Amino acid sequence: MGANSSGGRAAPQRPPGYVFRPYRGRADHGAMAAVRRGCAARDGVDPGSVVEGLPTAIEIAESCAALDDPSADQILVENGGVVVGYVTVRWWQERDGTRLYLHRGHLLPEHRGRGVGTAMLAWAESRIRRLVRQQGTARTAVFGANAMACEEEATALLLDGGYRRVFSLVELQLADLRRLPEAGRWPDGVRIGAVEPDSYRAAWRTVVDSYADAAFTPEWTFDRFVATADPACWRAAWDGEQMAGVALCSVRRPDPTVGEVEELSVRAGSRRRGIGRTLLLDGLRRLREHGAVTARLYTGTANPHRSYDLYESVGFRRRNEYVRYRKPFDG
Repeated sequence: MGANSSGGRAAPQRPPGYVFRPYRGRADHGAMAAVRRGCAARDGVDPGSVVEGLPTAIEIAESCAALDDPSADQILVENGGVVVGYVTVRWWQERDGTRLYLHRGHLLPEHRGRGVGTAMLAWAESRIRRLVRQQGTARTAVFGANAMACEEEATALLLDGGYRRVFSLVELQLADLRRLPEAGRWPDGVRIGAVEPDSYRAAWRTVVDSYADAAFTPEWTFDRFVATADPACWRAAWDGEQMAGVALCSVRRPDPTVGEVEELSVRAGSRRRGIGRTLLLDGLRRLREHGAVTARLYTGTANPHRSYDLYESVGFRRRNEYVRYRKPFDG
């Protein structure tokens, strides 16, 4: 992280007494989890969130292992030999060809307001510039960052740094799966059933096609779909021989009392027939049968299909909002 690490820019200035160091593996996971716990009250973190909750050391280890280069793509911040914050960079390709480089930082509240967060942001952008040069993606690269709507300090930092809000995700919770409304009459000519392995490709294609006109959507390959398949509570609707929609539901591994509706997708030609509601309720009943007591899901605020009305009609209520910010790449 020398003077030229940001492509001709001066190295980020770090406040006196703070050390930025590389991630060291398993020995750091407990300290990183402690940072997240220390931020929770100030930032209004919802421990039960399926978007960004309160991860354990084991979950942080899994997240770190998923990075291409865990030691290069994140740094830890120490003060007096104690870890007080960290920042991580990851990236992916979106369907329109945009290469999004996303950074996310966490800093204990008592260390805010000293320039540490600004230095963490500068480190993340410097790392992204190096990645873009290595990957040759300058034409399609974009800086990205996340912050919960209630994270006032992180939001101010990003806005001051030239980032602008582009969309948000709203998380909803159904508090009691024992109190589901009646499904009512199933749509004419539609049958609901499990998603068997020989239907995986049809289910994947149904989800992908439902996002055809959606902005800011990551590429999602069939191989990735299969690699994370957990079909015990998956349900699909067929209209004749064609799959008309899917509800991909699963029980949360960290807490099996919580179910998640990961995807609810209905093909354009089959909408406004009650298929989405029927699938959703059938998936929620499956979650209940597998031990879930509550359920969570999230959806984009720009969703054009009036998903909120559907989710609220079966008992979901809004819990959190997660905002995505972007800034043009300036490498």
